[in-house]
Amino acid sequence: MSDRDKLRVPSVDARVDGIATALASIGAERADVAVVLGSGLGPFARRLQNAQEVFAADVPGLPRSSVPGHAGAFVCGELGGVRVLAQSGRVHLYEGHSAVDVSLAARAFGRLGIGSVLLTNAAGGLRPEWPPGTLMVIRDHLNLQGRTPLRGPEAGHGSPWSPNLVGTLLSVGLDLGQPVESGVYAGLLGPSYETPAEVRALRWMGADAVGMSTIAEALAAKSEGMAVAGVSCITNLAAGLGTEALDHAEVLAVGQATATRFADLLTAALPRMAKMAPRRR
Repeated sequence: MSDRDKLRVPSVDARVDGIATALASIGAERADVAVVLGSGLGPFARRLQNAQEVFAADVPGLPRSSVPGHAGAFVCGELGGVRVLAQSGRVHLYEGHSAVDVSLAARAFGRLGIGSVLLTNAAGGLRPEWPPGTLMVIRDHLNLQGRTPLRGPEAGHGSPWSPNLVGTLLSVGLDLGQPVESGVYAGLLGPSYETPAEVRALRWMGADAVGMSTIAEALAAKSEGMAVAGVSCITNLAAGLGTEALDHAEVLAVGQATATRFADLLTAALPRMAKMAPRRR
């Protein structure tokens, strides 16, 4: 790339500020908490009241997703007395996007002053005793994607996952009579599913679930000053642990079947998260 071409490419900060401005048009500058909805989990956004929506295609500087189940829209509305910004659908590294690209929206949440973000995803289960439909709060992660969204001055943050929010989500599950698990999420590059040998290696490394998203967003959100939490919906047993062949249709089907229970957890948890990590400005 020539020096002239470099001048034409918007900086990361300029792209993030542009996304934040677009989200402010639906009231996101007043949001208390943000949530990113993974594969099959988009119906939660319909619970928001007095909602306003903007499609990802209408947000300048935001990359587009080509993955089924990732609608590509932002909805801002009210839930349990707090203002929630929901991102339905995300982009992935395996679509050819950079770690910076996939974390732009998460950075924009921070620029808007939102205090906390809850990242959700569909994941493969690495523990045979966890059936499909299990919800797992992310307490830590393994970044095996070979990518990071962080820039030099942002290094050294360590784990982005808030222990306080982990405890809150586990407590909410108990209160609802639907206990959730907690564990370590391993992020791989994808797009192919893991081999049985890779699954054995991941289990040896201490992972409890495996997926292809979330980590870059978590790191970027933490670097922007947000409190970060995450929940994985275990949609299938990873290769070698079950008898069925893996495919994305199964991921979507289990995500949709679990959507109501997942949405109940989010409905109860987000107001508590907003109180624990209030808006920063």
